[in-house]
Amino acid sequence: MNPPGLGRAVGSMLEKLSPFFAPAHEIRDGVPSFKLYINGLWLDASGEGTFDVDTPIDDSVVARAPNATVTDVEAAIDAAVDGHRKIAAIPGAERVEIFERARQLLMEHKQEFVRVLTAEAGKPPKDGEGEANAAADRLRLAMQEARAIMGEYIPGEWSKDAKGRAAIVTRVPVGVVAAVCPFNYPLFIAAAKAIPALLAGNSVVLKPASDTPLSMILFARVLEEAGLPKGAFNVVTGRGGTVGDAIVSSPKVAMVSFTGSTEVGEEIVRNAGIKKLHLELGGKGMGIVLDDADLDLAAEKCLDGALKNAGQRCDAISAILVFDTVADAFLEKLEHHMAAWKHGDPRDPGVKVGPVINRKAAERVQGLIDDAVKNGAKLLRGGKSKACYVEPTLLDDVPLAARIAFEETFGPVVTVMRIEDEEEALQVSKMSRYGLDSCVFTNDYRRIWRIARDLRVGELTVNDHPKHGVGYFPFGGSKASGIGREGIGYSVDEMTELKTIVFNLEE
Repeated sequence: MNPPGLGRAVGSMLEKLSPFFAPAHEIRDGVPSFKLYINGLWLDASGEGTFDVDTPIDDSVVARAPNATVTDVEAAIDAAVDGHRKIAAIPGAERVEIFERARQLLMEHKQEFVRVLTAEAGKPPKDGEGEANAAADRLRLAMQEARAIMGEYIPGEWSKDAKGRAAIVTRVPVGVVAAVCPFNYPLFIAAAKAIPALLAGNSVVLKPASDTPLSMILFARVLEEAGLPKGAFNVVTGRGGTVGDAIVSSPKVAMVSFTGSTEVGEEIVRNAGIKKLHLELGGKGMGIVLDDADLDLAAEKCLDGALKNAGQRCDAISAILVFDTVADAFLEKLEHHMAAWKHGDPRDPGVKVGPVINRKAAERVQGLIDDAVKNGAKLLRGGKSKACYVEPTLLDDVPLAARIAFEETFGPVVTVMRIEDEEEALQVSKMSRYGLDSCVFTNDYRRIWRIARDLRVGELTVNDHPKHGVGYFPFGGSKASGIGREGIGYSVDEMTELKTIVFNLEE
């Protein structure tokens, strides 16, 4: 297998960004070098250190980002403490106006965001455009999300000990919110954390993933130009062991919102101290295909769920449990539809599956494939990798002993496990430590209800693959998949706290 993309320069994609983004970067030694955004200033790291941002397309260096120090993190947090007071003082309607200006700026420069997402994350341009549109939609829905900030009035007349009193229960911002973000949707997931936090009157210190820090640096420039006050939004880039730990452990940070692996989430719990936590962690989304399912629909949707974004999605279908009586017919349809999933350089027309984020990730996915085959799984398609590219792979009859049966895949692998009945499907699903998303394909609402009642997941999708989208429906994890819920309004709930004001009304 020859990895696509090699021999075609990617770095030039970022050399001619619009003058609008000039404050956020400069060209040094022919490479775009980006900056930290702290207290409304564009800065180099205090130690002047940088790290390379490689593209998974061909492993070349496309940019450099600042390697922030603990001193930089402390400066960002102190700026956010002051920035919280500034943003909280802005009337809510004016915050919404800032987001509308930001949405317009994002759309004006959408193609530049798409180029950056292709370069840093290896996304096909169509996927990058979808991500930029989703971030714009989240900005557009700010007014709808603001409804969650409204409080309630509680009369005391219904309780003897509260007679003569009344209370107003309000939602108030928590203060400084730390947002620690993953590589797979570096623009949207980070924006979906920042927007509700700022809307509610919090300030934000955001750490993007080191593999994909560029799109969020550009988003900071959009928020700056839209009129966000200094210190309300800060971006620090660098390694998790330095930057992430310093942010999470700071007593000045009131809340940590993290999306990433369960292992890192557990480390955050140990280091955070007493503060609010929102954790969206690992997932092992299972697609359950019953014997009365529309097999064409199930095959099409399961492939979308397994292969989109090269399988690097927390809500991906990571295993398919199919009734043995329809498994052969289902596999035929999977193979037929899979032919349309062109694999290669994401810049090439028609490519739907590009590289995974880096070579280490590709090697891990290859290890899962090899282990499954070693344990008896049937390799029907793909199965090879080179550099950052993993072929879209179809595995049939995967045994429970294979690692891929229960480990999060995060790669373009379609894993089929054969089952006898609903009870076995539920048993296998419950064996997973994860509980983020799953889906079921059937035309019998009674079976849907039984599975929905017994399956412990944050979201169950019927006759489609899970997709969080802009967060119009709430989502989040059970078991080792996390704490809390995200979504329009629900994120605001997480990023505010209740304050009760009691009035004595007796004369």
